[in-house]
Amino acid sequence: MQHPASFAKPATHSVAQIRAIIRKHKRWDLVFAGLGILALIIGVVTLAGLFIDLVATGWGRLTPEFFTSFSSRRATSAGIAAAMVGTLLVILVTVMAAVPLGVGAGVYLEEYAPKNWLTGIIEINISNLAGVPSVVYGLLGLGLFVYAWNLDHSVVAAGLTLALLILPIVIVATREAIRTIPGHIREGAYALGATKWQLVAHHILPYSSAGILTGIIIGVARAIGETAPLITVGAAVAIFTLPSSPFRSDFPFLSLEWLKEPFTVMPIQMFQWTSRPDQAFQINAAAAGVVLIVMTLALNGLAIYIRYRLRKNIKW
Repeated sequence: MQHPASFAKPATHSVAQIRAIIRKHKRWDLVFAGLGILALIIGVVTLAGLFIDLVATGWGRLTPEFFTSFSSRRATSAGIAAAMVGTLLVILVTVMAAVPLGVGAGVYLEEYAPKNWLTGIIEINISNLAGVPSVVYGLLGLGLFVYAWNLDHSVVAAGLTLALLILPIVIVATREAIRTIPGHIREGAYALGATKWQLVAHHILPYSSAGILTGIIIGVARAIGETAPLITVGAAVAIFTLPSSPFRSDFPFLSLEWLKEPFTVMPIQMFQWTSRPDQAFQINAAAAGVVLIVMTLALNGLAIYIRYRLRKNIKW
């Protein structure tokens, strides 16, 4: 009969091996954490350096006249009024078109669509569309919105083109956000007699809203700096008037005439200035770059705040 002590040695040796493996993995965790921190520092320092350089170059042009003036042949008289308003209007159309379609498509694919070969092909194509070059969307917008739908080179054509650009991002983000919802939420809703629509409206969408908003933030941040699709659909290099006001004095107090008007946006205005040989226009481009970055950060900051409030109010 084997002595009991002989059984203790393999167990002790096995524990030592496990501890060694754990220590090794912890070392690799520290290595990867260090690399991640290094990459974060490099990215943040690079962005901060570029932003500081833009501010230092264009600070002298950031005056009230710069925000209220239009394009001009004289650099000291040129401003970004039309480009800034055009950017906001195009992004407004983009969000109004892409968010309902993207969220609706994501909810359908995740909650309602049957799992078969057709939906599989659709899912693969949606994921691939997120990586398609933006100029391809510009050509699609030119053929569909400008020529087929006769929307001309207008704000609505530009907004719908950018909506196509960010639509795959919103759909993928919506599906990923829905997948993070714990299964007991669905089980509890069905146990209380909820229908599919009640589950989606009262549980799925509220609980996944923070993740969906994250996808919208990413999409809008990409759209606001795009140039190639807007050049393709006919963005003007220079606009000397503002679009019509969306508000009116008589009923129904809203006007959609601004959707049909020509437009320009901040990236195109910057491109037009940087192509000039005069150094003063380079300063204008730097000032416009500062404004564009601040606009992007402000929109993202607002969305992040809304996402934080939504997450804070969610009770699992």
